[in-house]
Amino acid sequence: MLEIMTIVGARPQFIKAAVFSRRVRTAPFADKIHEVLVHTGQHYDDTMSDVFFRDMEIPEPEYNLGIGSGTHGATTGAMLAGIEKLIIERKPDVVLVYGDTNSTLAGALAASKLHIPVAHVEAGLRSFMMAMPEEQNRVLTDHLSTWLFCPTSAAVDNLQKEGIGISKPQKPTADNKDVVECGDIMYEGSLFYREKAIEKTKDFMSKMPKKFYLLTIHRAENTDDRERMASIVRAINRFKDVEAVFPVHPRTRKMLAQYDLQFESHVHLIDPVGYFEMLALENACEFVLTDSGGVQKEAYFFGKPCITLRESTEWVELVAHGWNRLTGANEKKIEEALAEMPVLGDNHLLYGEGTTSKVIADVLLENS
Repeated sequence: MLEIMTIVGARPQFIKAAVFSRRVRTAPFADKIHEVLVHTGQHYDDTMSDVFFRDMEIPEPEYNLGIGSGTHGATTGAMLAGIEKLIIERKPDVVLVYGDTNSTLAGALAASKLHIPVAHVEAGLRSFMMAMPEEQNRVLTDHLSTWLFCPTSAAVDNLQKEGIGISKPQKPTADNKDVVECGDIMYEGSLFYREKAIEKTKDFMSKMPKKFYLLTIHRAENTDDRERMASIVRAINRFKDVEAVFPVHPRTRKMLAQYDLQFESHVHLIDPVGYFEMLALENACEFVLTDSGGVQKEAYFFGKPCITLRESTEWVELVAHGWNRLTGANEKKIEEALAEMPVLGDNHLLYGEGTTSKVIADVLLENS
């Protein structure tokens, strides 16, 4: 029996873990793989954490480290110590991490220092902005990992430029990695959950405007910079052709109040929503305005164009195929992009066929 210790801590990871956990708990993997789910506590309130486990029927984590918020160094260090202790106790065969959060890096560091192989899902993504904590986390995790599960060919190319090629070793190691282009696990999740989400959120959606665009803002590069936030708010306030629905991240709400920035009445601020509500909003909206990496992709999954409030994106194929437009926090660029929406991209299939979790499970069983 292959024991996989999966580390999660933030909303996008709960969604990805739900897809993989469901796969390995059903035939033909249930009698071959045992998954131990570890929640670091990085997202710890009900709206950002517990609701996802309930709605998506993810097994309750066997361990919750309860780390909570804090500075990058303090939280990553606490996660590293907590995960290391569990690895020593459990002695898993593989530690699996998702994405680019502090939980991701802590899991990879703890495992690699104890000589436990690391599997990184969403490997190879690059924004080419090392000032971003997420970029630091994903680059370091890739170089610590044994299996690199890439969602796109662009991600594979990024790894090759860093000297990590596709060698397909018989027994992969951190020094002789296995790079696998497997499609996007979030795409698989959206395919599985979308009908259920639409059915379960009818009452919630009845309270939304008939025509709206979806707005999300949470990245530190925007929220921690008053001028960037002010520029974004001004541009949105001036665009009144379409109403906006804005599920407000707790940190974003705090910073808006601190900066004394307010949205006009055509922007509807609501509390953070669960995954099903988010899928329903993405399904119903005209287009998306965001600084989130995951929401950029989810917009594409639902055939909705996206404006991204960043200077770069790790999902370069969305820009190349016309589904995403980068504006940064430039007031004029945001206004121009909003005025032109919706502009649809082409029909190229970008993120696989929705079988990512099976590919990951098969590879880990074959090569562990």
